[in-house]
Amino acid sequence: MKLIKNGQIYTMENKNKFNGYIIIKEDKIFEIGETNKLTTEKENKCDIIIDAKGGVVMPGLIDPHCHVGMWENGIGFEGADGNEMTDPVTPHMRAIDGIYYKDRSFTEAREAGITTLCIGPGSANIIGGQFTALKTYGNSIEEMCLKETLAMKMALGENPKRVYDGQKKSPMTRMASAAIMRQALIKAKEYKEREDKTKVDLKLEALAQVFDGLLVKIHAHREDDILTAIRIGKEFGLNISIEHGTEGFLVIDQLKKEGIPVIVGPLLSFRSKYELNNSKIENPGILSKAGIDIAIMTDHHVIPIQYLTLCVGVAVKYGLDELEGLKAITINAAKITGLDKRVGSLKKGKDADIVIFDGNPLEIKTKVITTIINGNVVYEN
Repeated sequence: MKLIKNGQIYTMENKNKFNGYIIIKEDKIFEIGETNKLTTEKENKCDIIIDAKGGVVMPGLIDPHCHVGMWENGIGFEGADGNEMTDPVTPHMRAIDGIYYKDRSFTEAREAGITTLCIGPGSANIIGGQFTALKTYGNSIEEMCLKETLAMKMALGENPKRVYDGQKKSPMTRMASAAIMRQALIKAKEYKEREDKTKVDLKLEALAQVFDGLLVKIHAHREDDILTAIRIGKEFGLNISIEHGTEGFLVIDQLKKEGIPVIVGPLLSFRSKYELNNSKIENPGILSKAGIDIAIMTDHHVIPIQYLTLCVGVAVKYGLDELEGLKAITINAAKITGLDKRVGSLKKGKDADIVIFDGNPLEIKTKVITTIINGNVVYEN
């Protein structure tokens, strides 16, 4: 067993912050408690002892939306495997088949205290394919895999319009984007309800999972696209999250009424296209204070994965509550993506994914001292 002691424990559970210890047994959290409850007997049972020296001990951080390993570092086309831009409907594409798991960004993630990544296709297609959830350490994709099929990626707005306008085929308008999305969902629902499935349709087989509650991540920046996402989600009874939500602050009432979470970001990018014209760094704080569940993404490679806490720190500077900011990359990110039974907080029985900081995680000078994944130390500063 391993022991982490003398830490400021941030559990991200109800009792959030206290001076305490954590005992790890194999790959799970075995015990967590206050320092005065750590007996000599318990300490003697642990063969590895990590002294946090008063540092902050937190659940490993989670990026709920990124493309790590799908656009590899410094390669260009050969390492670009995130968008299959030949068909606007590709639900059968699986991120897990396109990720280069040895990309250096996984190392940089671990060094930044990030232990779980939700990785998926880009937004070139109306329906782009399946997200997966990986731990940031392992000797193979299979070893790293936390959840093979995490979500279905869909997209509205500029990106699919621009891609297929360039090919002179549909969708070239927002009308066509919504119509193509609806048509694909209708076909998938009919396929799911069909008794005779002797002839398997890989596309429809994949897309039909959304009718069993699979999360649908819908890329939408502008308020009209967010409202279209909400509209289609209601029509088909989908479990959706809004990805990016740049103009989310303009449709607070609708988001709150439907109970739809927003995965906000990337927060540090420039206004590179028209639908980002109204972007404001205050957006996460405004949404959170309105009672909307938020998480924060890097959208790596847009913002390098190692700057996840920097994104949150800037959001806190501009109005997001600090604790809510930490939740946005731990327990909120886990709950929105359906991973909270295993990761996102420090609790007995959860995966032993833990990070130790030498100070406030949102301060720019703070360093990661130790990163632990599945009970194993995978980084030491």
